[in-house]
Amino acid sequence: MNTEQFTTFDQIRDFLAGTQEGAFSMPTKAARYAFLRTMLIRFKYRTLSKADKGLLLRFLSRVSGYSKVQVKRLVQQYVQTGKLQCRQRTAAPFTRKYTPADIRLLAQTDAWHDTLSGPATRKLCERAYTVFGDSRYERLAELSVAHLYNLRRTRTYTGQRVPVAKTRPVNVAISERRKPQPQGQPGYLRIDTVHQGDLDWKKGVYHINAVDEVTQFECVASVEKISEAYLIAILEQLLDDCPFVILGFHADNGS
Repeated sequence: MNTEQFTTFDQIRDFLAGTQEGAFSMPTKAARYAFLRTMLIRFKYRTLSKADKGLLLRFLSRVSGYSKVQVKRLVQQYVQTGKLQCRQRTAAPFTRKYTPADIRLLAQTDAWHDTLSGPATRKLCERAYTVFGDSRYERLAELSVAHLYNLRRTRTYTGQRVPVAKTRPVNVAISERRKPQPQGQPGYLRIDTVHQGDLDWKKGVYHINAVDEVTQFECVASVEKISEAYLIAILEQLLDDCPFVILGFHADNGS
């Protein structure tokens, strides 16, 4: 590292002002710490005035790449102990209790029982070990329900078994999913929506088309969006415009 050129505060001021060039290379933390300690000793940091200390701290922050707060912390360590030591401590990671084999066994158990709830699956693992003596479930027998869901989200689990949500049939209590049978009597409406399409990235309107099954009487209206806020008024108007009593309403299995 080329720092021998900095011996006076005038050189530091020129450097901070951008008029003094310097070539620096500090790839490691040890090199940065050595640079900081060298400059603090060279400029006798303890004897400097407050203004000179601030100037030196700005210089050290600029060259080392550390923030001003971090430089102050390191300088304080030097003032108190006369040393600059890296205090970084790498904490030991938590020991993994459940192995990939346990997670694969959980995935297999879910496959056998079609992915039951967490409490039910935990009980199955507990019974497999305590009642049936299956040693493979020794650790899973103590698995908590909360951590069971964590294991289901792991890559090991999803790599062996990807849950597939099947389409659930719609169960609407106020209607029947069947084709209308008007028996020649008007009042059975078929209703559908048609999107006009988009133009220049702007959403087009939706056309609501209602046709009587027998008389082919037709009502057409347009709405900005397919939502309750826009549809209620239009549907009320369509019902009022029909010249007969509405006996049936068929939406072609739509929403």
